[in-house]
Order: sequence, then C-alpha cells, then structure tokens
Amino acid sequence: MTIDKNNIPSVSVSYARNGNSTKSNALGMRAMQERAYEKRGEQYLLIKSPPASGKSRALMFIALDKLANQGVKQAIIVVPEKSIGSSFADEPLSKYGFWADWTVQPKWNLCNAPGEDGGKVNSVGSFLVSDDTVLVCTHATFRFAVERFGIEAFDNRLIAVDEFHHVSANPDNVLGKHLGEFIARDKVHIVAMTGSYFRGDAEAVLAPGDEAKFDTVTYTYYEQLNGYEHLKQLDIGYFFYSGSYTDDILAVLNPAEKTIIHIPNVNSRESTKDKIREVEHIIEELGDWQGTDPATGFQLVKTADGKILRIADLVDDDAAKRDRVSAALKDPAQKNNREHVDIIIALGMAKEGFDWIWCEHALTVGYRASLTEIVQIIGRATRDAPGKARARFTNLIAEPDASESAVAEAVNDTLKAIAASLLMEQVLAPRFNFTPKNPQSGPAPGFDYGGEGYKPDQCNVGFNEQTGQFQIEIKGLAEPKSKEATRICKEDLNEVIATFVQDKRTIERGLFEGDHAGGDLVAEELTQLRMGRIIKDKYPELDDEDQEAVRQHAIAALNLTQQAARIAMGDEGKQAKGGDDEPSANTALIDGVRKFAMDVRELDIDLIDRINPFQQAYAILAKTMSEASLKQVAAAIAGKRTSFTPDEAKDYAVRAARFIKERQRPPSITAADAYERKLAEGAAAFMRYKKEGRYDG
Repeated sequence: MTIDKNNIPSVSVSYARNGNSTKSNALGMRAMQERAYEKRGEQYLLIKSPPASGKSRALMFIALDKLANQGVKQAIIVVPEKSIGSSFADEPLSKYGFWADWTVQPKWNLCNAPGEDGGKVNSVGSFLVSDDTVLVCTHATFRFAVERFGIEAFDNRLIAVDEFHHVSANPDNVLGKHLGEFIARDKVHIVAMTGSYFRGDAEAVLAPGDEAKFDTVTYTYYEQLNGYEHLKQLDIGYFFYSGSYTDDILAVLNPAEKTIIHIPNVNSRESTKDKIREVEHIIEELGDWQGTDPATGFQLVKTADGKILRIADLVDDDAAKRDRVSAALKDPAQKNNREHVDIIIALGMAKEGFDWIWCEHALTVGYRASLTEIVQIIGRATRDAPGKARARFTNLIAEPDASESAVAEAVNDTLKAIAASLLMEQVLAPRFNFTPKNPQSGPAPGFDYGGEGYKPDQCNVGFNEQTGQFQIEIKGLAEPKSKEATRICKEDLNEVIATFVQDKRTIERGLFEGDHAGGDLVAEELTQLRMGRIIKDKYPELDDEDQEAVRQHAIAALNLTQQAARIAMGDEGKQAKGGDDEPSANTALIDGVRKFAMDVRELDIDLIDRINPFQQAYAILAKTMSEASLKQVAAAIAGKRTSFTPDEAKDYAVRAARFIKERQRPPSITAADAYERKLAEGAAAFMRYKKEGRYDG
C-alpha cells in the first residue's frame, strides 16, 4: 500500500460554529428555509442547498403558502427513490410558530402506500380528481403518470422535484422532457431542490431558456457548516493504493469513528468482483466476528481492544436480511442514539437522503459515477451532532500500475479524483463577490479587512463572517451586462467550474503538460481558451462580452481558491492554522486568500489568467502517488495527445485577432513566449481548416 493514514488531507476546512444555520425564526424557519420562503411567490423556484440544510421543510412552508394564498390546487412532491419519501412525512409546523401543519394522507404517500388496483399511477389519477392537496411519489411514478394523463391534467398544481440533478435537458431524459413541456405550457408552479446542481455526465440540467425562468435560492455548503453548533472541521482526502484495498483498509479506517464505507461497484477496476467476500474481509480486518444481533441484523465484531462494533451490512444479497438492517437504521427511536450503530457498509445505498447524524467518516473505495455522487456521499458525514467536532471524506483509488493493461481507465479514475478535489475546494469555500478595481471605492460595509500589515487601499479584499462571503476587487475584471449573466456570476459559478474540472482534456493538459510537469502548456490555454469554449457551449444565448465576464469570474473563483488552499496547507502540506485551542474559527483558507492578495499587492485578471488552476492538484497528486506512477500516467496521456480541433483552432484565431489589435502585430510562431507561439499555431490551423471548408458559412 502507498497509503499513509497520517497524511495531510487534500482539503481541510474549519468553521466558526456560529449557530446561524440551526437557529429558527418566529415561524420556526432556519436560515435557508427563511431565505427560500421569502421567494415563495415565484412560479419557478430553484433551491440549491446542501444536505441537512432543511430543503424538505422549506418546501413544506412554500407549498402550504401556495395552496392557501396563491390559488394552487394541489402539491405533488416527486422524489428519486422511495426511501426519500419519508422526508416529507407529517410535520407539526404550528408547534414551532408556523400558521399551519404539514399533513399527507397515508394513501397519498405513494412511497409507502401500495397504490390502488392497477398500480401507483392509477393513484396519481385518483388524486388529481380528488379534493386532497398533497401527494408524494417517486420520479418514476410521476413520469408514467404524465405519460398516461398528459401535461394538461397537472394544470394549476405545484410540482416539487427533489434531487433535481436527476433531471437533464437531454431529450433522452424523460423527466427533463416532461418538465420542459410543463414550462412551455406555463400552467404549473415548479420548485426544484438539489444539493448539487450539476451532473456527473456534464449534461445541462435544464435548457438555457427554461433555466432563465427560475428564480434561485442559493445556500452554500460553507454557510451551512459555518452555522453549525458542533461540527468544526471537514477534511477531504484522496489516497491511492496498490494491490487489494481490503488487505490494508485499516490504514484509512479508524474503528473508533462512526463510518459509512461504500465499497466499489462490481464493474469497477477496484472491485475484486466478489462483493460479499469484500465485506467479510473488512469485518475480519476489524476484529473477531461475534454473531448477528437478532433485533437489528447488525454484525457484531470484537476489536483487539475489546470493544464490540455494531456493523450494518447493506451489501447482503438476501433481501430479507438487508431490509431488516435498513429498517433498523431508519428506526426513529434510535435517531439520537449514538451507540446504535458504529459502521455501515454499503454499495448503492446510504447516499442520497440517508440521514445518520453521527457519521464522522465517509470512506468510499473507487471513484463513483460522478462528482454529484461525491457531493452526496460527503453530505452523509456533514450532519451536525453533539460531540462531533470533525468529519472527513476519504476516497481510495487504485494507483495506476505500469504493468496494467487498462492504463487508460486508471488514468481516467485518477483525473476524476483530482477533479472532485478541485471542485470540492470551490464548493466548500466562502462565496466570492468580484467587482472591478475602483480607486474611489472604500471597504464594503460588513466586511472585515483585517490581517497583519493589510492595507485595503492597496488590495481590496474583505470577508463577511456572517454571510460567509468575500468581497474582492480585481483590476480589469469584465462586468456582466445582462440580467442572466449577472445571475450566472452570482449563482452558477460552481456549475461552470464543475463542467471545467470534469472535462478530461482540460485536466490532462493542466496536470501533465504544464510547467510543473516539464511540459510547454501555458495557463492561458486553460483559463482563456478551454474555459472560454466551455462557457460558449454552456451559455450560447449570452453575447461575447457576457461570456467573457462569466469566464473571468469563474476562473477568478477557481484560481483564488486553489492559491489560497496552497498557502493554507503550506509547502510541506501542513495547515497554517487550526486546532481545538485556536480562538479564531475563521479558516486557513480565508487567511490564504488574504495572504495571496497581499503578496501580489494588486489582483488583476491578467495575473489570474496566468495561474494554472491545477497546480495545487498536481502537488496533492505528487504527494500521494509514487514518482514512477506519476510519470507513467503522464506518459500514457502524452501518447494520446491530439492536434488542434477545428473549434480549438477557431478559439486561438479569435485570441490571435485580439493580440493583433492590442500589439499591432501578429503573433509569431518563433516567439519566446509559449502562449504567443500557440496563438500563431492556432491561427494557422484555423486558416488551414477554413480553406478545407471545415466551418459553416
């Protein structure tokens, strides 16, 4: 194994624990719920909020108001799987100050009820002609009901879609197709809820025109965790191993921590292809098996120090045994009992909607299907609970082996892990509010510009601890002009960055062709051209100026986070700040942003564009993999390099035209500057492709 359990995690974030996200107002609403309720009058509402922030109850407040005050006839709650339907069970909201209670008649919660004769789709039909007001069903039931009864049958109703990232604008996604038809007809209200508004396949969730109709409520991971009472620190680590992960899993698994272990998919290269034996092997590594608890079905294992571990096995193929264990985990009487279970071993379960507040460690073996799934799994460990000061996520990934035949697959897994690390640094960072540098503007009210030797007039960077937001002025920053571009810069930068870091070609070039790898890649190829192309494809309705503004804001957010992380973690991988005795709870990441801004004295967009956003990821990778393996990965990628595509050549030609306008000369193919050479090469390729008739018009 190449794992070191004392290794510094890739990402480590500490929080203020100011209690804001757990405090309730006079109506019984927590911070996110209050923010969502303020927009209850919107016909189309998108709520982007992390696990455990209270999206289900926020929907209850909004739905009750729509039913009572906005003329909406019925509310239909749509969830991806039956287990999540319990999140929308009866709630005595008036007990906490609201003016009504949330009730769902048992026969209309189709996640629990068997449905009428002929199936649950018939039950939806009966509900639509009834005088009752709330129905809960799965995505699948809803899709079939729409196909049977038609779009018009749902007029004047609220459709609330939980885990909205399951939707896609791809025509093959049936739920996405139906929602597009509902929006086109414009006779329903829609509330969409998700903890991660991006998909692992990089497909758009909604078509741009449909998305523009939604008003957005954003509540970030950082706001949520910063406002907890107990949880102070979240660590995210990526570790690469050789051999079988089951041989030495205790190198990263601490039996004293409440842990969810997700073993690898049986089709992945990390799997031994025998999932039952993998579970048995993990149990053997933990201690001596003592039998099964007859009441819960939990496996009882005695560790070397004499402790009895209670292990829930959700991998067992025996449905009766697995269902008994699953029921024991959901027992409401045990929700607040920390000692009820110690370790949960799962494969496809215990992800979305799974609520175990005591979980301290989410340990995932093998890279999962998407970054969205990673976000969901991390959410299992980020519940707030008494005595739980630290949580962590660990992803074990098989290290590429020079002797492997499936090098390409190994490389792909490696790149995905790094992409997830980059994205999570951005998701977990405070929010950035970027504005152009203005000598006349003073410090923004409510923002702290502290720090030793810090002078706001030299570099205007402030942080508001209450809102978890940075105010950063950047010289030469392009401002969005349209309402939609402004919304994207404010609400959707994580989605832009998710698309960027999931782009395999982007990561390959950024990691293995940059200066740190001895290559000739210059950062502008990533920050300007590759990101520029992604934004053109993602937001084709924006004009060139707004696309450039979005690009600059996204690159600024990603690169500032990466530079801050590098400073916060230190050159030796040590955190600059943190510790239980530390009086200040502000993160080292915040100090890192300030220090980076101070070091350069004046942030400008040209400087940011010249930073390779994958430098920090490369440093992480270099520490967790052997030098030989890292070189082998680089060699595998180098052997698959391609020349300019027509689209890339066109992008280079556009940049070359700007270069000519600014410098009054064309870029030179023999220039000392590598980026200028690329511009010249790209422009030449564009002319060649144009001559060959590769472009329309």
